[in-house]
Amino acid sequence: MDREIIDISMELAEATPEWPGDTPFEYRLAVTKKQSGSVNIGEMKSSTHMGTHIDAPFHYDDDGLTVGELPLDVYLTKAQVMDVAGLETVGQPDLKKLLPGVQAVLLKTNSWRDRSRFPDSWPVFDPSIAEWMAENDVRLLGVDVPSVDPETSKELPMHHAMNRFARFILEGIVLDEVPEGTYQLAALPLKIKGAEGSPVRAVLYR
Repeated sequence: MDREIIDISMELAEATPEWPGDTPFEYRLAVTKKQSGSVNIGEMKSSTHMGTHIDAPFHYDDDGLTVGELPLDVYLTKAQVMDVAGLETVGQPDLKKLLPGVQAVLLKTNSWRDRSRFPDSWPVFDPSIAEWMAENDVRLLGVDVPSVDPETSKELPMHHAMNRFARFILEGIVLDEVPEGTYQLAALPLKIKGAEGSPVRAVLYR
C-alpha cells in the first residue's frame, strides 16, 4: 500500500534564517570526488536549533534531560494538527477537541510564511497548555514558529511549564498546506551526546 508522506521540515541551507545572534548554517564539500579519487565528503556547521528542531530540557534547565536521554517514542507517535491561525495568544480554550489516541499536538499558526527570514513576531503560547497536555496524556507540542516563547523572553515561561509537566517541544515545523486532522508523526532527534537540542527531519504520514 502506498503511504502518503508529508514533509513538515524546513530546508537547511545558507538561506535558512538562524535565531538572531546564533550560528548560521553552513555546508560545503570539504573533499571532492576528484580530490579523493572516489567520493565527495561534506562538512557542515550549524546551531542545534536551526530550522525544524527539538528542544531538550537541558536547553533551559541545567539539570534537564539532554538529547541522548530523551524518550524516543515521544517523537514517533499519533499527532493532531490544530489550526489556531489569526490568534495573538493561544491558550487552552483555543485548542480543538482531542481525538482518540493522540499524544502530540501540532499548532498551525500560519504566522511564519516567509521562511527565508526570521519572523518579527509570533503568537504567545499560554503556559496553561502544558497542564492541559499532562491532563490529556499529550506528550509533545509542535509549533510552526521558531520557539514556544517570544524571541525577547528571558524567563521562558512556556519552556519551563513544559518541563514542570514533563512535556516535550518541537519547533519550526511547516504546516502551511497541512489540513487539520490526525497523522502519524516521525521527528527523531540526532543522537548527540550531551546536547540541548537537535535538528530533525519531521514528517507526517498515514
